[in-house]
Amino acid sequence: MTSNLQPFIYPKRVPAAPPVGAAQASTRSDVIPLSYGTPSSDAFPYAELQAASAAAIFQEGRDALQYAGALGPGRVQQWIAERAALRSIHAEQGQVLVTYGSQQAIDFASRALLEPGDHVWVEAPTYFGAVSTFKTAEAVITSFPLDADGIQVDRVEIALREAVQQGNPLPKLLYCMPNFHNPGGVSLSVERRERLARLAYEYNFFILEDDAYAELVYEGQHLPAIYSFGPERVIYLSSFSKIIAPGIRLGWAIGSATVIRHMNSFFQGSKASVFSQEIVAQLFDHLSFDEHLQHLIERYRSSRDVMVDTLREQFGDEVQFQIPSGGFFIWLTFPEEVRTSEFVKDATDQGVSFLPGSQFFVTPEGGHHARLSFSYCNAEDIQRGVLRFAEAYRHYKTRVQQHN
Repeated sequence: MTSNLQPFIYPKRVPAAPPVGAAQASTRSDVIPLSYGTPSSDAFPYAELQAASAAAIFQEGRDALQYAGALGPGRVQQWIAERAALRSIHAEQGQVLVTYGSQQAIDFASRALLEPGDHVWVEAPTYFGAVSTFKTAEAVITSFPLDADGIQVDRVEIALREAVQQGNPLPKLLYCMPNFHNPGGVSLSVERRERLARLAYEYNFFILEDDAYAELVYEGQHLPAIYSFGPERVIYLSSFSKIIAPGIRLGWAIGSATVIRHMNSFFQGSKASVFSQEIVAQLFDHLSFDEHLQHLIERYRSSRDVMVDTLREQFGDEVQFQIPSGGFFIWLTFPEEVRTSEFVKDATDQGVSFLPGSQFFVTPEGGHHARLSFSYCNAEDIQRGVLRFAEAYRHYKTRVQQHN
């Protein structure tokens, strides 16, 4: 039967790029994964999740295991809406859409807002998972650089003005990570948040505000969300992955009633795992969230500091980076002539993984950057991993010098 099998042409919208991030990292047990942008498995609230799971079954199982679920989904929506007030977001429960992780929220927003050929503007660097989604939507992607205060909004404004003057397409969507950027680690200033929201109204585009690390603030205060300055033209996204566990697979979107209705239509009458939502709702009864969050903050802040100290010891002034005030990542800037992708194999051979900067750009750039994550590994592994990373870099430099 297989001898008559014809080649099958898959649609162009199916992503053809190889996986990046943790999916690409070596599976060797001796490789320290500084590429993993994931929470520490030791930080999950196991005992409370066990109790919450049992309660979901024994108290609400008959309904929680049905399509519509029990009371859990409503309680989760209410918690999200109330918690969002910390970021100056004032939304009704019906403006909250719970999704299978924030990645699905990005997908649903893309489907709701974009036609093939529409323009999406992103940061440079940016999150490759979002870029993959926009490419699948057959969008035209343009990027704008970051600095220490986030995306350079003045360049965005100039590009918008020039697009109008020259009769070029305006963006339908601008994707932005305002807090503890992945991979850049920077946060968008309040002044730029307000300007960006004002531009969205003036030029009639949506902002997709991806705020996955919002709760993990190591220094300073919560900043107001971009959404707070433009609720009719911003869709706010976040996730339980970084604050409970990624295996729960629950994220959310907050937006106007109209845009949430459009996004919700892709569920075709269903909901994101109502049983997982029931577990999370029960977890709120078994867990002091503020104490749990403080434990996470102390753990990740300590891990960040270990990585910062070890990087300084190993590299001195040869590598530049900004110390992130939250999130999971440190974004390294090497001298311009360095190509970090050329010592990925050296690093694996030394027993450590990292992500080269070029993977975070939509154009051929970023070759002298690298992303390290301090969230997944313990302090000892972070120290050993940075030492191995530095040794891989030295091997690369020696090879380049010999070749020249």
